Amino acid sequence: MIADLSMKKRNLPIRILLVLFKSIVGTLELFFGFLFVLILYIIIVSNISTPEVPQLEIGERQKVGENHYVLGNNWLKKNEQGIWEMYIEGAPYERGLIYGELAKELIQKQEEIFVGQINNFVPSQTWQQFLRLMLGFFNKDLPNNIPLENQQEIYGVSQAFSDEYNYIAPKYDRILNYHAAHDIGHALNDYSMVGCTSFALRNEKTEDGGLLVGRNFDFYVGDEFAEEKIVLFVKPDKGHAFVSYSWAGFTGVVSGLNDKGLSVTINASKSDLPTSSKTPISLLAREILQYAETIDEAIAIAKKRKTFVSETLLISSNKDGKAALIEKSPTKLGVYNPETNELICSNHYQSDAFINDPINKENIKESDSKFRYDRVKDLLGRKDQFGPQDAVKILRDQHGNKEDTLGMGNPRAINQLIAHHSVVIQPAKHLFYVSTQNFQLGTYVGYDLEKVTETGKIESVQYISKDPFVDSPAYQSFNSYKATKSKISKFVNFGTSLKLSSTEIKSFIESNAELYITYEMLGRYFLAKEKPQEAKKYFKIALEKNLASEAIREELNVLVKECDE
Repeated sequence: MIADLSMKKRNLPIRILLVLFKSIVGTLELFFGFLFVLILYIIIVSNISTPEVPQLEIGERQKVGENHYVLGNNWLKKNEQGIWEMYIEGAPYERGLIYGELAKELIQKQEEIFVGQINNFVPSQTWQQFLRLMLGFFNKDLPNNIPLENQQEIYGVSQAFSDEYNYIAPKYDRILNYHAAHDIGHALNDYSMVGCTSFALRNEKTEDGGLLVGRNFDFYVGDEFAEEKIVLFVKPDKGHAFVSYSWAGFTGVVSGLNDKGLSVTINASKSDLPTSSKTPISLLAREILQYAETIDEAIAIAKKRKTFVSETLLISSNKDGKAALIEKSPTKLGVYNPETNELICSNHYQSDAFINDPINKENIKESDSKFRYDRVKDLLGRKDQFGPQDAVKILRDQHGNKEDTLGMGNPRAINQLIAHHSVVIQPAKHLFYVSTQNFQLGTYVGYDLEKVTETGKIESVQYISKDPFVDSPAYQSFNSYKATKSKISKFVNFGTSLKLSSTEIKSFIESNAELYITYEMLGRYFLAKEKPQEAKKYFKIALEKNLASEAIREELNVLVKECDE
C-alpha cells in the first residue's frame, strides 16, 4: 500500500461536507457552534483508557558493544547487513517494557518518520487536528477489540515513546492508532492499492518435499521508514515462541513463523470504507501465530475476531503439511484450501465465499492483482522443484507474463521496488529468511527459530546472495528517477517550487523509459504548469506503455480529455 495521495482527492469529501453544513445551518455562527459541540463530543468519547498492569521494575539495559544492548535474558543488536535482531521473553507487560527499553531510540525515530510523513501529506495544521479528532473518534473502541494481553504489551512499549508528540495524543493512544495504520491506510487508499504477493509450495514442488513460503510485503511509507527493520524473536509465557519481521514499536505480525512450524503472512484486498474500528489485522495475525498450530486452529481464531478491512491471511502449517488462505472481510470469512502443491495469493479473493462477490470481481478486473497472480503462476510452471533461492528469484522478478519490459517500479510486477520487506519460510526446518536492504535486492538472512528460542542466541545463520541488479547502472538510474519523481509529486500535490529544464526532463525519461508512470508524472507536471497540450503528449505516451491496471487506463484517458478541455 503506498501512502502517496493527492491533496485534492483527500480534501474533496471534507470540502463537500463543509459546504453542505453551511447551506443547511444557514449562518456561520450556527455552523461553528455545531462544529464546537461536535469536537467537544469527539474529545470526550475518544478518551482511551489504559489497561490494568502489574507493578513492575525491569531495570535498565546494558550496552555490551556497538549497537548491542542486553537486559536480563533479552537483547537487541544490529547485524552486519544493517538489520536489527531482538529477543524478548516473559509476560505481556514485562515484554512490552523490555522491548521499549531496548529499542527506545529506534521507536522514537520510527515515530518521528511517521509523523513527518503525515506532515508531508497533510501540511495544514488545521486539517491535521481535524483528522486527529476524527481518527480518535473512529478508533475509540479499539481496546474493546484487542485482547488484554496485547493491550498490556503495547502499553509497556508505549512507555518508551517520546513526549514530543503528546500534542497529537497520549503515548498509549498513539501506539494503538499506529497498530491500526495499516488497516486505515489500506481502506483509504483502496482505489490505488498497491498490494503484496505471496505463494506456498509443498510435496513434489519443493526440493525437500516440505513447505516453502515466499512473500513480498509492499507497504511503503517512504525509504526512510524501512531503514531500521527489526527481526523479532519472542518467547512468551503463554503460547508458542515465534519470529516476525517489521519495524520498531510494532507488536503485530505481518510476516511470521512459530516454533510449531505455522507461518502467517497478510495480503490486503479490496474493502468498503469501514465505519468503525475493529481488531487490527496485524494483531489477529499475531494471535494466530502465538496460539495456533494447525490451519483449523487459525481459522477458529480468525472467526472470533472482527476486522474492519478485507485481508487474506496465508497460513502454512507443518503439522498439516499444507497451506491455506483465510479470506476475511468486515462481514464474512472464507477459506481457500485447495489440495494442490502450489498456492498463490495476490490481492483478490479465491474462496467460494467471495469468488462471485461484486467488489472482488471488480478488483480482479480493475486492479493489478491478477497480473501478479498470473506472473507467479507462470514462473512456478517453469521448474519442477523449488528451494529458497528459487523463491527469492521469483520475489525479485520485474517482468510481465510474456517477459514484457514493464519499467522499474511498475505495480504490475511482483517486485515493484517498494517492499518494506520480503521473506522466505521453510516451516519444517524452522527457517525464516528475511530481506535486508534495497527492497528484495539485498542479501537474505536465514534464521533457525528453534535454535534461537532454545538458546537465546543467534546461531547457524544462512544467506541468500544479493541480486546483481542492485549494483547495475539501471538500479542507479532508478534511484535517480525516484528523486525526480518525488520533486514532481510535491510540486503537483503541494505546490512546492519546481521548474524542470529540457535536459532534466530528458534525463528523467531516460532513467526509466519503459515505465508509464514516468510519462504520467510529466503529464501531471505540465498540467499543473497550465500547459495542457504538452501534458497531453505525455499522457498519450503513458497510454502506450504496459499499464498496471484498467483503472489506470481510465484515469489517463480522463486526464487526456481534461487537457482538451
